[in-house]
Amino acid sequence: MFYALAETLLHCHHAAMPNLTQQQPIPLAQAYQHCLDIARSHYENFPTASKLLRSDLRPAVAAIYAFARHADDLADEGDALPETRLKQLDAWETLLERCEHGELVDQPIFIALRDSIQSFDLDIEELNNLLIAFRMDVTIHAYSSLDELLFYCKHSANPVGRLMLQLHGIRERDAIQCSDKICSALQLINFWQDLSVDVPKGRCYLPESWLQEFGISGQQLLDGEIDSKKLQPALSKAILETANILEAGVPLLSMIPFRLRLQIAATIHAGRLMLKRIGQLEDPLNERVTVSKSDWKILALPILKDTMLPPKGINKTS
Repeated sequence: MFYALAETLLHCHHAAMPNLTQQQPIPLAQAYQHCLDIARSHYENFPTASKLLRSDLRPAVAAIYAFARHADDLADEGDALPETRLKQLDAWETLLERCEHGELVDQPIFIALRDSIQSFDLDIEELNNLLIAFRMDVTIHAYSSLDELLFYCKHSANPVGRLMLQLHGIRERDAIQCSDKICSALQLINFWQDLSVDVPKGRCYLPESWLQEFGISGQQLLDGEIDSKKLQPALSKAILETANILEAGVPLLSMIPFRLRLQIAATIHAGRLMLKRIGQLEDPLNERVTVSKSDWKILALPILKDTMLPPKGINKTS
């Protein structure tokens, strides 16, 4: 579930910033409830998916989500100028720094987040990495190479998986590396899924080096000079590269507890299906695919199989 949240952090609506100057301290339970309300109102599958989480982890997951949700809104929602967005993100980071130093910030998200950080010994650097990604969203709308794009993923998506592992007490290097692969792949899948949304907004996440390999450029794509047929070779390359990254994360299934394994198995199978569907689109510049309820029913058996008998990282198709 939390890995699925990683790919939604950049595409939700604005959550109003609570009052930072309340006279009475906000009770911890109320602060967590505020975060849970944000998660439930902005992430439509949270009530269902959260049932897969251990009950003691749900409030902390909601606190992390609420923190990232608001930061993303600062970076991407409304009509504010880039300079204003960056200043707002700086202010949000200042509250995180106060939280890191053990100060009590009388704001519900940070009251809950501070308690989660202390309770689970969460690495606050991962929260800072998310803020770096949100700043990149404000200032960077194209990438020249896969390495540059993966640098973005390192900050936008990978911290989510790392925090989830930390909540489960998992800090082994191999598990972290596999989690990073899955989260990076999810971010890339989100980019290829959203071509019809991003290109009209002046955003091209297909690396320039890939486009040039097939005789086109990002600027031509943004200018409407490239149709889906001309784009297809570069998109096919993107799908193949992303599939390889996703599969490199599959060994994580054998390193994590059952309930988390079920979530990650579902994420991997959904990712594979998304890549397959994106590759089948006739007009990816004007069409967008999703995973439907009927798809989940079909995926249920292979998800359960990989949960009960976790694979070691063999390439598979859904």
